[in-house]
This record gives sequence, structure tokens and C-alpha cells, in this order.
Amino acid sequence: MHLNHALTLALPALCAAQAQKPLGEQAAAWFEKAKSYLPNSVPTAIQDPVGAGAAKIAAKNVTPLTMANYESFLTPDPNSPKSPQEYMIFVSGGNKTCGGLCTKLEKEWNETASIFAADPTSPNLGYINCDAQAVLCSTWMAKPPTIWHIQRPVAHADQSTPASTIHINYLNFTETTVGDMVALHSGKKYETGLIYEGYFDPIDGQLAQLGLLKPIGYVLFGFSLIPSWAFMLIISMVSRTVIARRTAPNPERAQQARQGARSAGSAPLGGAPAANQ
Repeated sequence: MHLNHALTLALPALCAAQAQKPLGEQAAAWFEKAKSYLPNSVPTAIQDPVGAGAAKIAAKNVTPLTMANYESFLTPDPNSPKSPQEYMIFVSGGNKTCGGLCTKLEKEWNETASIFAADPTSPNLGYINCDAQAVLCSTWMAKPPTIWHIQRPVAHADQSTPASTIHINYLNFTETTVGDMVALHSGKKYETGLIYEGYFDPIDGQLAQLGLLKPIGYVLFGFSLIPSWAFMLIISMVSRTVIARRTAPNPERAQQARQGARSAGSAPLGGAPAANQ
């Protein structure tokens, strides 16, 4: 409605200048005048149609991971002819965990996912936002921005499952491109990443095998909510308590010292006197 009103106001001026300007100039002037009255959100919404399309494809092709679904997502399909099965998980974040610097990488990842959508050999794609899934990132000890490349073999006929392999590939905020992300799969560049193993391995780690990974993840997340000044205060109080106990007089030791002093005072100096002959 605001646009129609603006055009109505501009129409008399255009008609008055019609006799003095060529038709091409009139059209250009009218277009510029009308464009100035358009809402700012209109050109912003259509300025990156490629990025918008990639984001829609990525939303269908990428699984957002949570504490509730990551185990089922990482369970290989026993009917799949491909073994080991391949996973790529983009660990990102917002202002809290990525300092607001992951926006560019988010766009690169969306385009990567749209490319993988047309590749039948592409890995299973997952996504973790550590701002929204802080407990999951604490459980995995995951930090943005990284891409986790996981290979999970299918269980053998005897139900035994070979060990999985996890590579963590760190991303550069400004230099990582779509080609770099695609090459992690197509060129096996993931092999240059850091191999992740140990207690916090979400698949084969000791904590995961014992069912303790998730509880410890919640505990670590709880510690992360405690401000640093509170930790310093607790450490200061504990250290003062320990020092006070060490420097405080010990009643038992004091009693033993007094008894020792009495015994030393009652003993004759120089030993017993010689007997008269």
C-alpha cells in the first residue's frame, strides 16, 4: 500500500517531465524513483538466490544432531553394501562458541551439502551448533569450526563391530572454501586431520562403552556454566583452609612435646654420681 501511494505521488511529476525527456530516460527515472520507496527487506531477500537455494537443499540433506539422536545417526545401516559407512559432521556455533565468525563457513557448508546431494557416493551429513547444543559439544569435547569425518564399519556376521575412525579437520574462518570441504570426501583430505581417540571418543571410547559419556557430558556442561571468578574464589577458599590446618597447633603434638620436656627436666645432668668406695 505504501508503494502504491508513493507511485501515485510520483506520477504527476513524471507526466510533467514527459514532454521534455526521451522515453528511455523517463523510464529509468521512474524506476529509480519507485525503487527508493521499496522496503529494504525486498532486495536483501533476493540478493543471494544461490545461497538461499543451497540452504534449502542443505536443510533436507543434513541432519541436525542432538543428545537424543546422535547415536542413531551414527549407527550404520546393516543393509548398506558400503562398509565402512562415511559421515561428515560440521561443528559450528554462534556468538557464544564461535564469536560470530562462523557465518561465512555456514554458507560454504550449505553449498557443500547441495553439491553432495547430487553425489550418490557422498557421506551422511550432520550438523552441530554448539550454541544450541552445548551439552553435546561438551560430551564430545567438540569445538567449532571443525568438520568431523567418521568411518563406521558395518557389524560382522558374528555381531562384532570393528573399530571406527574419527578425523577432526579444523577450518579457517576466512580461507576455507566449498572446494576444501568437498575435497575432504572426494580427495580424502580428511586423512590430514587429527585422529580422535581416547576416553571421550563418542563411539569406541571407554566412557561410551560403559554408558558414562552422556552423564559426564552433563557434568562438564554444568562446570562450563560456572564463571571463572567463582572457580578462583573456590580455589582460594580451599587453599586457605589447607594452609590454616597445616599451621594450626596440633594438641597431640603439643602434649607430646610437653611430656618430652618434663622427662628431660627430671633426668640428672651428667649421669648418676659415682658410688663411694
